[in-house]
Amino acid sequence: MRFPRLRVAWGLRRWLRPGVGVKRWLLLVFVGEAGLALAGALWLRQVYRDFEVTGPFQAVVSTVTLQFLPYWARAVIVGTAGVALFAFGAWRMVRVLVTPFVPAEADQPLVDVIFQKRFLARGPKIVVLGGGTGLSTLLRGLKAYSSNITAVVTVADDGGSSGRLRESLGIPAVGDIRNCIVALADAEPLMGELLQYRFPGDDAEALGGHTIGNLLLAAMSSVQGGDFEEGVRQMNRVLAVRGQVVPATASAVTLHASLVDGSEVVGQSTIAKSTGIDKVWLTPEGVVACEDAPRAIGEADLIVIGPGSLYTSILPSLLVPAITDAIRASRAIRVFVCNVATQPGESQGYDLADHLSAVERHTSPGLLDVVLANNQFGAKRPGAYAAEPVRLRWPPASAWPMANTPRLVLDDVVNWENSHHHDPARLAASIMKIYERESFGRRRSRPVRTA
Repeated sequence: MRFPRLRVAWGLRRWLRPGVGVKRWLLLVFVGEAGLALAGALWLRQVYRDFEVTGPFQAVVSTVTLQFLPYWARAVIVGTAGVALFAFGAWRMVRVLVTPFVPAEADQPLVDVIFQKRFLARGPKIVVLGGGTGLSTLLRGLKAYSSNITAVVTVADDGGSSGRLRESLGIPAVGDIRNCIVALADAEPLMGELLQYRFPGDDAEALGGHTIGNLLLAAMSSVQGGDFEEGVRQMNRVLAVRGQVVPATASAVTLHASLVDGSEVVGQSTIAKSTGIDKVWLTPEGVVACEDAPRAIGEADLIVIGPGSLYTSILPSLLVPAITDAIRASRAIRVFVCNVATQPGESQGYDLADHLSAVERHTSPGLLDVVLANNQFGAKRPGAYAAEPVRLRWPPASAWPMANTPRLVLDDVVNWENSHHHDPARLAASIMKIYERESFGRRRSRPVRTA
């Protein structure tokens, strides 16, 4: 049998637990109420003495003030009644003030919702860089640990809906930005499905192949006078993103690659299918980073690079000079998350050492503090997808200058239902363990000034 009074008492106890942030203010209100009560008692005592109250009124006052009881009994009764009324009133007041701002579909008590939001607001400042499915997977896991997340997203995509909007409107690719906004948004699940809805049909039709989210981002950019960065910033606000999603650059860039046979390939979608990639670069030269990106990196406690397609999702963001310079200057913990599987074409046959070599060739030694790789290879493999797990070959000692050797961390971070993807919860938990272990005694990063 359940007792309502016990449930109310337990609810009040949860409101007073550390982290909710109401105890100090309730104490202040209680002190104020006690002061008012004391002032009223002093006034009543003075009136009672000065005017020599007698007759029926004296009997009423005597009864109301419980003068027929000992002093200790009066204190217990009045004190208990006061605490009960104060607690019940405060509880109902908080519910009335906060309930309108809590999502209707929340399936947990109001106090737990508030505790979670305050806990996340105190989380570390995390910056993640990349694109594609890997980045949105990581974001879905990390948002359970912090709301101070900045996703710096590549805009080099030139295929599908993003490519068509880029060609017709001259804006950077928006597909990966859309996926990251959906991953971090606190909007209703139906809104997420709406943003990901793709109109049926092919490229020959006006809306064929376009997603609602891509069109909204393009429209928001136009509403902001063609300012793509501000358009993305406003989409973050409108969809209540837990953190922020930032394009690596507001320029419409093109990805190029040179192959080991000396040939050159142009375009992200073409490079993704190419093998034997030696180097990638962006045009036009001297790409300017969105100002929010280096600022967030400079203020970060944790920087996570990857996972994602090596040459077409991870490296394009690192090819923006201001972003790489900010990472290099940061005092944050810098973690590289290696893919769990190779990708047919651009990373076919790559092992862990090959992934690290590609990152180092395009940036500089000493950029990474920790490398996280999967060490479990028993997950289910999709039938027709020609990929294999990334083998754990570590570069020889001669490949790393002694002071710049990152630390290797192996963990079970694979999705056991699909060996080609990370598991969001496992990956985020492993990264946060690395952060807790590596951050002890480390100084905070300094903000990076942008021009």
